[in-house]
Amino acid sequence: MYVTTLPVPGMHMNCAPKLQGDTQAKFQRVLQLISGAGLSITNSHLLCGDFLYSGHTVMLTLTYLFIKEYSPKSFWWYHLMCWLLSAVGVLCILVAHEHYTVDVVVAYFITSRLFWWYHTMANLQTLKCSPNNYLTNTWWNPLFNFFERNVQTSVPCSYSWPITWASTCLKNPCKTYSMVQSSRDE
Repeated sequence: MYVTTLPVPGMHMNCAPKLQGDTQAKFQRVLQLISGAGLSITNSHLLCGDFLYSGHTVMLTLTYLFIKEYSPKSFWWYHLMCWLLSAVGVLCILVAHEHYTVDVVVAYFITSRLFWWYHTMANLQTLKCSPNNYLTNTWWNPLFNFFERNVQTSVPCSYSWPITWASTCLKNPCKTYSMVQSSRDE
């Protein structure tokens, strides 16, 4: 985080003066920041600086990717609505000067690539030990294998509606469940 510190993107932040060597005052500032959840609306955000990349964009992107991946393909209208809401959210972040454009672009790029990378590795169970699988060269591959060691099959097509009448009105969602299930070769 120290390497990626950027100046504040907007003029709406009030910065407290730097504390040189006063450990107790620094500790009080940290407690004040935590007590206000780091939000500028609570006036607890006294520290200035922005970090590359935008956590707000990460959450918007990740939410959309999960909805798109794990909901039925027949819900195209829901996917479109979620994409539009995510795009508007990112635009609002930029318009409000909460983050620089580079923060948003890098956040989208990293989040989407990690999501797709993980799902590619999860779907290629047969290529796990293959010498031609270059995804095994990642530094986090041993961790991935540890957490996914008991998964030997595709994601089952099962979910239920919170309302009983919804399941009777709609087609069988398992026929077109998700990209994850349809792309596995077993």
